[in-house]
Amino acid sequence: MRDQLKTAMKNALKDGDTKRLGTIRLITAALKDRDIAARSKGQMDGISDEEILSMLQTMIKQRKESARMYREGGREELAAGEDAEITVICGFMPEQMDDEAVSKAIQTAIAETGAESIKDMGKVMGFLKQSYAGQMDFAAASAKIKSTLMGD
Repeated sequence: MRDQLKTAMKNALKDGDTKRLGTIRLITAALKDRDIAARSKGQMDGISDEEILSMLQTMIKQRKESARMYREGGREELAAGEDAEITVICGFMPEQMDDEAVSKAIQTAIAETGAESIKDMGKVMGFLKQSYAGQMDFAAASAKIKSTLMGD
């Protein structure tokens, strides 16, 4: 992941793509902050690729919320800027799973963890986050897990 970010930054710099470069710099700054926090906890190599993917998902979620708020406020140009950043960040994410693949992954996670009730939801989410980091929307998956475990 780190090499991919460095390469993308060099390419954006060569191409003179200031918007892409700015977004990649935001990503690397956030990564640096997380690495520093991880080092204080004893992780000398910084955060893992799975944690980087989680960070990118958080950045996407934040920008979607900002874009929504800008649109509600009639600030389309600012919303378009947020959308552009989302596009750049998504370029570093693995391909997202479709609904059918998410449902299969949830069934597998329930079987692997032996989950039987809503009380076991944390186990299932933990399994999914470990196995499918960056590949699915965990908020949407959470709702599906809940309905599955409740027998809906």
